[in-house]
Amino acid sequence: MELVDAPHSKCGTFGYVGSSPTAPTLMNTYSRFDISFKKGKGCWLWDKTGKKYLDAVAGIATCSLGHSDRVLRRRLSTQLRKIQHISNLYNIEEQEQLSRTLTNISCAKSVFFCNSGAEANESAIKLIKKYGNTINKGKESIILAAESSFHGRTLAALSATGQPKYQKGFEPLIQGFKFFKFNNFDSVKKLFEECENNNQKISGVLVEPIQGEGGVIPGSKIFFKSLRNICDEYNSLLILDEVQSGVGRTGKMWGYENLGIEPDGFTLAKGLGGGHAIGALLVKEKANIFYPGDHASTFGGNPFACKAALTVLEEINRRNLINNVYLRGEQLSAGFEELSKKFPNIITGKRGLGLIQGLVINKDYVDAKKITLKAFDKGLLVVPAGGNVVRIVPPLVISRREINILLDKLNLIFGEL
Repeated sequence: MELVDAPHSKCGTFGYVGSSPTAPTLMNTYSRFDISFKKGKGCWLWDKTGKKYLDAVAGIATCSLGHSDRVLRRRLSTQLRKIQHISNLYNIEEQEQLSRTLTNISCAKSVFFCNSGAEANESAIKLIKKYGNTINKGKESIILAAESSFHGRTLAALSATGQPKYQKGFEPLIQGFKFFKFNNFDSVKKLFEECENNNQKISGVLVEPIQGEGGVIPGSKIFFKSLRNICDEYNSLLILDEVQSGVGRTGKMWGYENLGIEPDGFTLAKGLGGGHAIGALLVKEKANIFYPGDHASTFGGNPFACKAALTVLEEINRRNLINNVYLRGEQLSAGFEELSKKFPNIITGKRGLGLIQGLVINKDYVDAKKITLKAFDKGLLVVPAGGNVVRIVPPLVISRREINILLDKLNLIFGEL
Protein backbone atom coordinates (compact mmCIF):
# COMPACT_ATOMS: atom_id res chain seq x y z
CA MET A 1 0.00 0.00 0.00
CA GLU A 2 1.40 3.37 -1.00
CA LEU A 3 0.96 6.90 0.18
CA VAL A 4 -1.73 8.75 -1.72
CA ASP A 5 -1.46 12.52 -2.10
CA ALA A 6 -4.41 14.54 -0.89
CA PRO A 7 -5.77 16.47 -3.89
CA HIS A 8 -4.91 20.18 -3.69
CA SER A 9 -3.72 19.67 -0.11
CA LYS A 10 -0.68 21.46 1.32
CA CYS A 11 -0.75 19.06 4.28
CA GLY A 12 0.73 16.01 2.56
CA THR A 13 -1.15 12.74 2.52
CA PHE A 14 -4.20 10.84 3.58
CA GLY A 15 -4.12 7.63 5.57
CA TYR A 16 -1.49 5.13 6.57
CA VAL A 17 0.23 3.92 3.41
CA GLY A 18 3.86 2.90 3.67
CA SER A 19 3.99 3.67 7.40
CA SER A 20 3.12 1.51 10.35
CA PRO A 21 -0.62 1.55 11.23
CA THR A 22 0.47 1.52 14.87
CA ALA A 23 2.47 4.73 14.54
CA PRO A 24 1.18 7.16 17.24
CA THR A 25 -1.04 9.83 15.74
CA LEU A 26 -3.28 10.41 18.76
CA MET A 27 -2.17 12.78 21.49
CA ASN A 28 -1.10 10.93 24.62
CA THR A 29 -4.04 12.04 26.77
CA TYR A 30 -5.43 8.65 27.85
CA SER A 31 -4.01 5.62 29.67
CA ARG A 32 -6.05 3.24 27.57
CA PHE A 33 -6.65 -0.41 28.36
CA ASP A 34 -5.28 -2.63 25.58
CA ILE A 35 -8.64 -3.68 24.19
CA SER A 36 -10.74 -2.69 21.18
CA PHE A 37 -14.45 -3.34 20.71
CA LYS A 38 -16.06 -4.05 17.37
CA LYS A 39 -19.77 -4.32 18.16
CA GLY A 40 -22.30 -4.09 20.96
CA LYS A 41 -25.85 -5.14 21.71
CA GLY A 42 -27.76 -4.21 24.84
CA CYS A 43 -25.46 -4.67 27.84
CA TRP A 44 -22.87 -6.68 25.89
CA LEU A 45 -19.77 -5.82 23.86
CA TRP A 46 -17.55 -7.96 21.62
CA ASP A 47 -13.85 -7.30 21.06
CA LYS A 48 -12.01 -7.80 17.77
CA THR A 49 -11.26 -11.44 18.66
CA GLY A 50 -14.96 -12.17 19.21
CA LYS A 51 -14.77 -12.35 23.00
CA LYS A 52 -17.97 -11.23 24.74
CA TYR A 53 -18.07 -8.83 27.71
CA LEU A 54 -20.85 -7.75 30.07
CA ASP A 55 -20.60 -3.95 30.07
CA ALA A 56 -20.97 -2.45 33.54
CA VAL A 57 -19.32 0.79 32.41
CA ALA A 58 -21.74 1.94 29.67
CA GLY A 59 -19.34 4.55 28.34
CA ILE A 60 -19.03 5.74 31.96
CA ALA A 61 -22.75 6.03 32.76
CA THR A 62 -23.57 7.21 29.25
CA CYS A 63 -25.22 4.45 27.17
CA SER A 64 -28.59 4.58 28.94
CA LEU A 65 -30.35 2.25 26.49
CA GLY A 66 -27.33 0.02 26.03
CA HIS A 67 -25.56 -0.57 22.74
CA SER A 68 -27.14 -0.53 19.28
CA ASP A 69 -30.64 0.00 20.64
CA ARG A 70 -33.24 -0.75 17.98
CA VAL A 71 -35.45 2.28 18.64
CA LEU A 72 -32.53 4.69 18.90
CA ARG A 73 -31.05 3.35 15.65
CA ARG A 74 -34.33 3.81 13.82
CA ARG A 75 -35.03 7.30 15.14
CA LEU A 76 -31.54 8.62 14.45
CA SER A 77 -31.46 7.07 10.99
CA THR A 78 -34.69 8.89 10.22
CA GLN A 79 -33.28 12.13 11.64
CA LEU A 80 -30.17 11.87 9.45
CA ARG A 81 -32.38 11.63 6.39
CA LYS A 82 -34.22 14.75 7.57
CA ILE A 83 -31.74 17.26 9.07
CA GLN A 84 -28.84 16.96 11.48
CA HIS A 85 -27.43 20.47 12.03
CA ILE A 86 -28.42 24.04 11.21
CA SER A 87 -26.99 26.11 14.15
CA ASN A 88 -28.74 28.22 16.74
CA LEU A 89 -29.18 31.10 14.30
CA TYR A 90 -32.59 29.56 13.67
CA ASN A 91 -35.43 27.92 15.58
CA ILE A 92 -34.87 24.19 16.01
CA GLU A 93 -38.01 22.10 16.39
CA GLU A 94 -36.30 19.14 18.07
CA GLN A 95 -34.58 21.46 20.55
CA GLU A 96 -37.87 23.06 21.51
CA GLN A 97 -39.46 19.62 21.96
CA LEU A 98 -36.60 18.48 24.17
CA SER A 99 -36.64 21.61 26.32
CA ARG A 100 -40.38 21.20 26.87
CA THR A 101 -39.94 17.55 27.79
CA LEU A 102 -37.14 18.29 30.27
CA THR A 103 -38.98 21.15 31.97
CA ASN A 104 -42.19 19.10 32.15
CA ILE A 105 -40.43 16.34 34.12
CA SER A 106 -38.18 18.47 36.35
CA CYS A 107 -38.24 21.55 38.58
CA ALA A 108 -36.59 23.62 35.83
CA LYS A 109 -38.31 26.20 33.65
CA SER A 110 -35.72 26.82 30.92
CA VAL A 111 -32.78 25.04 29.28
CA PHE A 112 -29.48 25.89 27.57
CA PHE A 113 -28.02 23.11 25.39
CA CYS A 114 -24.36 22.35 24.77
CA ASN A 115 -22.28 19.26 23.96
CA SER A 116 -20.81 17.75 27.14
CA GLY A 117 -20.77 17.72 30.91
CA ALA A 118 -17.75 20.01 31.10
CA GLU A 119 -19.51 22.53 28.83
CA ALA A 120 -22.67 22.29 30.92
CA ASN A 121 -20.68 23.02 34.07
CA GLU A 122 -18.83 25.87 32.33
CA SER A 123 -22.26 27.30 31.54
CA ALA A 124 -23.26 26.94 35.18
CA ILE A 125 -20.09 28.69 36.35
CA LYS A 126 -20.69 31.60 33.97
CA LEU A 127 -24.29 31.78 35.16
CA ILE A 128 -23.24 31.91 38.81
CA LYS A 129 -20.67 34.60 38.04
CA LYS A 130 -23.23 36.73 36.20
CA TYR A 131 -25.72 36.24 39.04
CA GLY A 132 -23.06 37.26 41.55
CA ASN A 133 -22.25 40.44 39.67
CA THR A 134 -25.90 41.49 39.92
CA ILE A 135 -26.13 41.05 43.69
CA ASN A 136 -22.63 41.50 45.10
CA LYS A 137 -22.56 45.30 45.37
CA GLY A 138 -18.79 45.54 45.01
CA LYS A 139 -17.90 42.41 46.95
CA GLU A 140 -15.62 39.74 45.49
CA SER A 141 -17.69 36.91 44.01
CA ILE A 142 -17.00 33.39 45.31
CA ILE A 143 -18.23 29.99 44.12
CA LEU A 144 -18.23 27.04 46.52
CA ALA A 145 -17.53 23.47 45.42
CA ALA A 146 -16.80 20.23 47.25
CA GLU A 147 -13.55 18.48 47.97
CA SER A 148 -13.19 15.23 45.96
CA SER A 149 -15.60 16.61 43.36
CA PHE A 150 -15.22 16.31 39.60
CA HIS A 151 -16.79 18.83 37.22
CA GLY A 152 -14.80 18.46 34.00
CA ARG A 153 -11.50 19.09 32.23
CA THR A 154 -11.97 22.60 30.81
CA LEU A 155 -10.18 25.28 32.80
CA ALA A 156 -13.10 26.72 34.78
CA ALA A 157 -14.63 23.28 35.40
CA LEU A 158 -11.19 22.04 36.44
CA SER A 159 -10.85 25.01 38.80
CA ALA A 160 -14.14 23.95 40.41
CA THR A 161 -12.94 20.35 40.77
CA GLY A 162 -11.80 19.58 44.30
CA GLN A 163 -9.07 17.11 43.34
CA PRO A 164 -5.54 18.57 43.03
CA LYS A 165 -4.31 15.58 41.00
CA TYR A 166 -6.38 16.78 38.03
CA GLN A 167 -5.23 20.40 38.42
CA LYS A 168 -1.48 19.78 38.60
CA GLY A 169 0.36 21.38 35.72
CA PHE A 170 -2.47 23.73 34.73
CA GLU A 171 -1.85 26.51 37.22
CA PRO A 172 -2.75 29.28 37.63
CA LEU A 173 -6.33 28.12 37.84
CA ILE A 174 -9.39 30.36 37.59
CA GLN A 175 -9.68 32.26 40.86
CA GLY A 176 -12.77 32.65 43.03
CA PHE A 177 -13.41 29.05 44.15
CA LYS A 178 -13.43 27.78 47.73
CA PHE A 179 -13.92 24.16 48.80
CA PHE A 180 -15.94 22.47 51.55
CA LYS A 181 -16.00 18.90 52.79
CA PHE A 182 -18.77 16.92 51.07
CA ASN A 183 -21.64 16.01 53.43
CA ASN A 184 -20.12 18.26 56.14
CA PHE A 185 -22.37 21.28 56.65
CA ASP A 186 -20.12 22.86 59.29
CA SER A 187 -17.43 23.34 56.64
CA VAL A 188 -19.98 25.04 54.37
CA LYS A 189 -21.27 27.32 57.12
CA LYS A 190 -17.70 28.31 58.04
CA LEU A 191 -16.99 29.41 54.48
CA PHE A 192 -20.19 31.49 54.28
CA GLU A 193 -19.26 33.23 57.54
CA GLU A 194 -15.65 33.80 56.49
CA CYS A 195 -16.71 35.35 53.21
CA GLU A 196 -19.15 37.69 54.94
CA ASN A 197 -16.32 38.90 57.17
CA ASN A 198 -13.88 39.43 54.27
CA ASN A 199 -15.94 41.56 51.87
CA GLN A 200 -16.72 38.51 49.76
CA LYS A 201 -20.05 37.16 48.57
CA ILE A 202 -20.82 33.51 47.83
CA SER A 203 -22.70 33.78 44.57
CA GLY A 204 -23.44 30.09 44.28
CA VAL A 205 -22.63 26.49 45.15
CA LEU A 206 -21.82 23.86 42.51
CA VAL A 207 -22.09 20.33 43.88
CA GLU A 208 -22.85 16.75 42.80
CA PRO A 209 -25.81 14.91 44.38
CA ILE A 210 -23.59 11.83 44.35
CA GLN A 211 -19.86 12.05 43.80
CA GLY A 212 -19.00 9.63 41.00
CA GLU A 213 -15.35 10.18 40.12
CA GLY A 214 -14.71 10.99 43.77
CA GLY A 215 -15.61 7.43 44.81
CA VAL A 216 -19.40 6.92 44.43
CA ILE A 217 -20.35 8.91 47.53
CA PRO A 218 -24.08 9.75 47.86
CA GLY A 219 -25.08 13.09 49.30
CA SER A 220 -26.90 13.06 52.61
CA LYS A 221 -30.44 14.44 52.85
CA ILE A 222 -29.62 16.40 55.99
CA PHE A 223 -26.57 17.97 54.36
CA PHE A 224 -28.40 19.02 51.20
CA LYS A 225 -31.39 20.39 53.08
CA SER A 226 -29.02 22.51 55.16
CA LEU A 227 -27.22 23.56 51.98
CA ARG A 228 -30.53 24.59 50.42
CA ASN A 229 -31.42 26.62 53.51
CA ILE A 230 -28.13 28.50 53.72
CA CYS A 231 -28.22 29.33 50.01
CA ASP A 232 -31.71 30.77 50.53
CA GLU A 233 -30.53 32.69 53.59
CA TYR A 234 -27.60 34.30 51.74
CA ASN A 235 -29.39 34.65 48.39
CA SER A 236 -26.90 32.31 46.69
CA LEU A 237 -27.64 29.93 43.82
CA LEU A 238 -27.56 26.18 44.39
CA ILE A 239 -26.59 24.40 41.16
CA LEU A 240 -26.29 20.61 41.08
CA ASP A 241 -23.93 18.76 38.76
CA GLU A 242 -26.15 15.89 37.56
CA VAL A 243 -23.90 14.96 34.66
CA GLN A 244 -23.51 11.44 36.05
CA SER A 245 -26.48 11.15 38.41
CA GLY A 246 -29.23 12.50 36.14
CA VAL A 247 -31.56 10.77 33.65
CA GLY A 248 -32.57 7.84 35.83
CA ARG A 249 -29.16 6.65 36.97
CA THR A 250 -29.99 6.71 40.72
CA GLY A 251 -33.45 5.09 40.51
CA LYS A 252 -35.05 8.53 40.30
CA MET A 253 -35.17 10.64 37.14
CA TRP A 254 -33.00 13.27 38.83
CA GLY A 255 -30.45 12.88 41.60
CA TYR A 256 -31.93 15.77 43.57
CA GLU A 257 -35.13 13.75 44.02
CA ASN A 258 -33.24 11.52 46.45
CA LEU A 259 -32.35 14.53 48.61
CA GLY A 260 -35.68 16.16 49.39
CA ILE A 261 -34.71 19.53 47.84
CA GLU A 262 -34.96 21.41 44.58
CA PRO A 263 -31.90 23.23 43.20
CA ASP A 264 -31.95 26.56 41.37
CA GLY A 265 -30.46 24.71 38.42
CA PHE A 266 -28.68 21.54 37.40
CA THR A 267 -26.41 20.28 34.66
CA LEU A 268 -26.82 17.19 32.48
CA ALA A 269 -24.85 15.23 29.86
CA LYS A 270 -23.72 11.55 29.80
CA GLY A 271 -26.94 9.49 29.91
CA LEU A 272 -29.08 12.19 28.27
CA GLY A 273 -27.91 11.34 24.75
CA GLY A 274 -27.61 7.59 25.23
CA GLY A 275 -24.09 7.67 23.77
CA HIS A 276 -24.45 10.80 21.63
CA ALA A 277 -22.91 14.14 22.54
CA ILE A 278 -25.27 16.51 24.31
CA GLY A 279 -25.12 18.56 27.50
CA ALA A 280 -27.57 20.91 29.17
CA LEU A 281 -27.97 23.50 31.90
CA LEU A 282 -31.50 23.59 33.32
CA VAL A 283 -32.62 26.45 35.59
CA LYS A 284 -35.58 27.74 37.56
CA GLU A 285 -36.87 31.31 37.19
CA LYS A 286 -34.41 32.80 39.69
CA ALA A 287 -31.42 31.62 37.67
CA ASN A 288 -32.84 32.33 34.21
CA ILE A 289 -30.57 35.35 33.66
CA PHE A 290 -28.75 34.68 30.39
CA TYR A 291 -29.57 37.01 27.50
CA PRO A 292 -28.53 36.99 23.82
CA GLY A 293 -24.76 37.33 23.65
CA ASP A 294 -24.11 36.00 27.17
CA HIS A 295 -23.45 32.42 26.12
CA ALA A 296 -23.66 30.22 23.03
CA SER A 297 -22.71 26.91 21.43
CA THR A 298 -22.40 26.13 17.72
CA PHE A 299 -23.38 22.48 18.00
CA GLY A 300 -25.39 22.71 21.23
CA GLY A 301 -28.93 21.40 20.84
CA ASN A 302 -28.64 20.48 17.18
CA PRO A 303 -31.49 18.38 15.71
CA PHE A 304 -29.55 15.09 15.74
CA ALA A 305 -28.41 15.33 19.37
CA CYS A 306 -31.86 16.46 20.52
CA LYS A 307 -33.54 13.57 18.72
CA ALA A 308 -31.18 11.19 20.53
CA ALA A 309 -32.08 12.74 23.89
CA LEU A 310 -35.81 12.78 23.12
CA THR A 311 -35.64 9.09 22.22
CA VAL A 312 -33.78 8.24 25.44
CA LEU A 313 -36.35 10.07 27.58
CA GLU A 314 -39.29 8.55 25.70
CA GLU A 315 -37.86 5.02 26.03
CA ILE A 316 -37.11 5.47 29.74
CA ASN A 317 -40.79 6.28 30.18
CA ARG A 318 -42.16 3.66 27.76
CA ARG A 319 -40.06 0.81 29.18
CA ASN A 320 -40.49 1.92 32.80
CA LEU A 321 -36.72 1.97 33.19
CA ILE A 322 -36.73 4.06 36.37
CA ASN A 323 -38.42 1.16 38.13
CA ASN A 324 -35.94 -1.25 36.55
CA VAL A 325 -33.03 0.85 37.82
CA TYR A 326 -34.50 0.81 41.32
CA LEU A 327 -35.06 -2.96 41.31
CA ARG A 328 -31.71 -3.80 39.74
CA GLY A 329 -30.05 -1.39 42.16
CA GLU A 330 -31.60 -3.24 45.10
CA GLN A 331 -30.47 -6.55 43.60
CA LEU A 332 -26.95 -5.21 43.06
CA SER A 333 -26.76 -3.82 46.60
CA ALA A 334 -27.87 -7.15 48.09
CA GLY A 335 -25.29 -8.94 45.99
CA PHE A 336 -22.58 -6.54 47.12
CA GLU A 337 -23.57 -7.22 50.71
CA GLU A 338 -22.99 -10.95 50.18
CA LEU A 339 -19.66 -10.32 48.47
CA SER A 340 -18.61 -8.06 51.36
CA LYS A 341 -19.33 -10.85 53.84
CA LYS A 342 -17.54 -13.45 51.74
CA PHE A 343 -14.43 -11.32 51.06
CA PRO A 344 -14.06 -9.02 54.10
CA ASN A 345 -10.29 -8.80 53.62
CA ILE A 346 -10.80 -7.31 50.14
CA ILE A 347 -14.05 -5.33 50.35
CA THR A 348 -14.31 -2.71 53.09
CA GLY A 349 -17.62 -1.14 52.10
CA LYS A 350 -20.28 -0.58 49.47
CA ARG A 351 -22.18 2.55 48.54
CA GLY A 352 -24.28 4.17 45.87
CA LEU A 353 -27.82 4.39 44.54
CA GLY A 354 -29.67 2.64 41.73
CA LEU A 355 -27.20 1.79 38.98
CA ILE A 356 -24.35 3.96 40.19
CA GLN A 357 -22.76 1.83 42.88
CA GLY A 358 -19.28 1.05 44.09
CA LEU A 359 -17.33 -1.51 46.09
CA VAL A 360 -14.71 0.06 48.35
CA ILE A 361 -11.56 -2.03 48.06
CA ASN A 362 -8.92 -2.50 50.77
CA LYS A 363 -6.02 -0.60 49.22
CA ASP A 364 -3.53 -2.53 51.36
CA TYR A 365 -4.73 -5.73 49.71
CA VAL A 366 -5.29 -4.83 46.06
CA ASP A 367 -5.69 -1.82 43.76
CA ALA A 368 -9.08 -1.25 42.12
CA LYS A 369 -7.36 -0.93 38.75
CA LYS A 370 -5.97 -4.47 39.13
CA ILE A 371 -9.53 -5.72 39.67
CA THR A 372 -10.56 -3.87 36.52
CA LEU A 373 -7.82 -5.69 34.60
CA LYS A 374 -8.73 -9.08 36.05
CA ALA A 375 -12.37 -8.42 35.10
CA PHE A 376 -11.34 -8.39 31.42
CA ASP A 377 -10.31 -12.03 31.72
CA LYS A 378 -13.77 -12.89 33.04
CA GLY A 379 -15.58 -10.97 30.30
CA LEU A 380 -16.67 -8.09 32.54
CA LEU A 381 -16.13 -4.34 32.21
CA VAL A 382 -15.97 -2.20 35.36
CA VAL A 383 -14.30 1.16 36.02
CA PRO A 384 -12.20 2.43 38.94
CA ALA A 385 -13.17 5.55 40.89
CA GLY A 386 -11.48 7.67 43.54
CA GLY A 387 -10.64 6.20 46.92
CA ASN A 388 -9.87 2.74 45.46
CA VAL A 389 -13.44 1.98 44.45
CA VAL A 390 -14.71 -0.40 41.75
CA ARG A 391 -17.54 1.54 40.11
CA ILE A 392 -20.55 -0.20 38.55
CA VAL A 393 -22.60 1.92 36.10
CA PRO A 394 -24.26 -0.43 33.56
CA PRO A 395 -26.92 0.55 31.02
CA LEU A 396 -30.34 1.28 32.54
CA VAL A 397 -31.78 -1.65 30.56
CA ILE A 398 -29.74 -4.28 32.40
CA SER A 399 -31.84 -7.30 33.38
CA ARG A 400 -32.12 -9.36 36.57
CA ARG A 401 -30.30 -12.21 34.85
CA GLU A 402 -27.47 -9.91 33.75
CA ILE A 403 -27.04 -8.53 37.28
CA ASN A 404 -26.68 -12.12 38.49
CA ILE A 405 -24.05 -12.75 35.81
CA LEU A 406 -22.22 -9.59 36.90
CA LEU A 407 -22.24 -10.71 40.54
CA ASP A 408 -21.05 -14.22 39.61
CA LYS A 409 -18.15 -12.75 37.64
CA LEU A 410 -17.16 -10.50 40.56
CA ASN A 411 -17.31 -13.50 42.86
CA LEU A 412 -14.85 -15.35 40.59
CA ILE A 413 -12.54 -12.33 40.39
CA PHE A 414 -12.38 -11.80 44.16
CA GLY A 415 -11.97 -15.53 44.71
CA GLU A 416 -8.79 -15.49 42.65
CA LEU A 417 -7.18 -12.50 44.40
